[in-house]
Amino acid sequence: MDATGETSNKMEGWLYCILVNHFGRKISRKRYFILQDNHLKCHKTTPLSNTEEPVRSAKIDSCVKVTDNGRENIHRKVLFIFTIYNTSNQNEQLKLGAKSSEEAAKWIRSVKDAAMKECPRPTGDLVAVSKKRWPTLRLHVFKRSKSNWPVSSSIHTEAMTSDVIAPSPWKIFGCQNGLRLFKEAKDSDSGGKNWDDHPAIMAVGVVDGNSEAIFRTLMSLGSSRTEWDFCLYRGTVVEHLDGHTDIVHKELYNEWLPWGMKRRDLLVRRYWRREEDGTYVILYHSVRHKKCPQLKGYVRACIKSGGFVVTPVNNGQKSLVKHMLAVDWKFWKLHMSLSSARCITIRMLERVAALRELFRAKEGDSPSEYSHREFARNIELLQDTEAALKSEDEKAEKDVATIDELEKVSPPRASLMSMNDNSDEFFDVPDASEAPYQLESDWSLEVSPEPSSWHTSQPRLSAANFVKKLHDLAVQKKGYTDLQEAPKDDLTSWSYGSSLQEDSNCNLPCSWSAGDPSAFLIRGENYLKDHRKIKAKGTLMQMVGADWIRSNERENDLGSRPGGLVQRYAERDGPEFFFIVNFQVPGSAMYTLALYFMMKTPIEDNPLLHSFVNGDDAFRNSRFKLIPYISKGSWIVKQSVGKSACLLGQALEVNYSRGKNYLEAQVDAGSSTVARGVVSLVLGYLNNLVLEMAFLIQGNTEEELPEFLLGTCRLNHLDASKTAKANP
Repeated sequence: MDATGETSNKMEGWLYCILVNHFGRKISRKRYFILQDNHLKCHKTTPLSNTEEPVRSAKIDSCVKVTDNGRENIHRKVLFIFTIYNTSNQNEQLKLGAKSSEEAAKWIRSVKDAAMKECPRPTGDLVAVSKKRWPTLRLHVFKRSKSNWPVSSSIHTEAMTSDVIAPSPWKIFGCQNGLRLFKEAKDSDSGGKNWDDHPAIMAVGVVDGNSEAIFRTLMSLGSSRTEWDFCLYRGTVVEHLDGHTDIVHKELYNEWLPWGMKRRDLLVRRYWRREEDGTYVILYHSVRHKKCPQLKGYVRACIKSGGFVVTPVNNGQKSLVKHMLAVDWKFWKLHMSLSSARCITIRMLERVAALRELFRAKEGDSPSEYSHREFARNIELLQDTEAALKSEDEKAEKDVATIDELEKVSPPRASLMSMNDNSDEFFDVPDASEAPYQLESDWSLEVSPEPSSWHTSQPRLSAANFVKKLHDLAVQKKGYTDLQEAPKDDLTSWSYGSSLQEDSNCNLPCSWSAGDPSAFLIRGENYLKDHRKIKAKGTLMQMVGADWIRSNERENDLGSRPGGLVQRYAERDGPEFFFIVNFQVPGSAMYTLALYFMMKTPIEDNPLLHSFVNGDDAFRNSRFKLIPYISKGSWIVKQSVGKSACLLGQALEVNYSRGKNYLEAQVDAGSSTVARGVVSLVLGYLNNLVLEMAFLIQGNTEEELPEFLLGTCRLNHLDASKTAKANP
């Protein structure tokens, strides 16, 4: 068991360096890492003293970022991957793996903390603790911001807490087998009496286990599944999309189904993530995939929305488990009543009770440890079918030995940069030769889509068309469609800032309006003492326009476009100042959602805003915050997006353009594995969503509190087919 220690300014433990050998295969090397203050050091063994010379070392500062790449199989090891990279040169990166999601999350948090701390200006190009450099982490210190910005533990997303005041979408209707049962309340169901044809139902229970162990148990598809899941007969992973997303096929038993009902199976897209507080979110919805046609003798059911939310309680000793399903069981309504379908869904939700009893019975044998042993047994079974790859593995091991020799000599040219491959950046795309080693049959869940995603499928990516399809990989276009096909060119004339229509009554589809500030919670005047948030009373800026456009490339610096909203005001030389949030969403085309906010008072009247507008990117990214909220939409999208404040610059790549009368934040929505999964899911439901957002600058000191909202917006049922083509 790899031990990891964490103190207020020190993090240490065993991690795996993820490298690429001469054959193009990913390999891992176990190393002992120490992160103390802003120094990251790597040792081959546990150091006996603080003065022991590391193999590699580097300094982490404000230009360093870390991204969560999720779960990956590296040379027969299931690791949770994260990448540390230099924003000024993204070729300078270090990819590391941990044995558990919780351990990876601790390292990610520690690296973010170290990067946010203010460091002294370096005297040379590289600040290193040892004589042996680590060029892949040549982490230079950005020029200091014009205003000092202290760091506190509040830089992280306030996970799974709500920063939005909204009514609960759930109404309790019963209790069964120790579980509370809820149904999703609709706007037309204020009395809680009506049921949809395929209602969303949720079971809630407390399980005596930590969230990490429960997560592993829920993801397992192997023999241990039979100890608690009475619904699943067999489960396989059809395709591994990235570290957070899979396509999973599940065959269900028919013993628990009503008499005369045919067997059902599910083909689902599964997405998971871990929140800062240890909560695991597992979401799934049905998809259609050419590699998994409908089986003979089975009827393919459709999970329109589903998943698990596992939240630690009682100091992590127990977990609150929520399991939600909205299922179309695909039967003739003349044969079975809607109440029967409801009973089948409730019966499936009772797996939470079976999971609870499993953990009660296994207090001395952790299910997570059991899953590891089960995984090892599956590896042995697969070895018999992988004899053809044995020689290649031996070559890979020889290559690893060569790497060890290079580290011993450690000449200046022997660096992690030379060991890494350019194709390893950002996207954890499985190499075709790695397919037999993925061993994903030991991980599972279930899920379901909007009807539109049932009618299209796309070919799997191959090495031959890798470059051609790299753009589609950014949104995981491997077997299903995220967006509708790009519409025909719209010849209607428009100017930047006005391509999306305004509707203050929020009745028109594909329109925008300003949101209600009082629905969002911000840090109060005494937040540093009582950590309480208050209702926002208004916004500093007014929303004045929006763009919803498509193009073949990223549309940057919209504020500088001639004839646009911003430039029309600039020509008048008036006092107006604009803040533009430009969301860049990769898909079948590059989609751009730009929101325009305007103020007429001088920015100097607000010191924090003045520092934000005129500061450097490091300062901006440490303060620029978004509060998202899906006010209308399905549970799976609401759960995916959440209602918690998030520092956009810490979660995604954000670049800024500064003009005479504007500041534009360009947010790359496909720049992280976690974000790509959320964006892909949201885009599939886009036509049926009402999305609200609030933007603000985080206040970290008493002088900067209470916080204030820069602006709010409400986007009503956006439609990809109604985007405007970008002007040349």
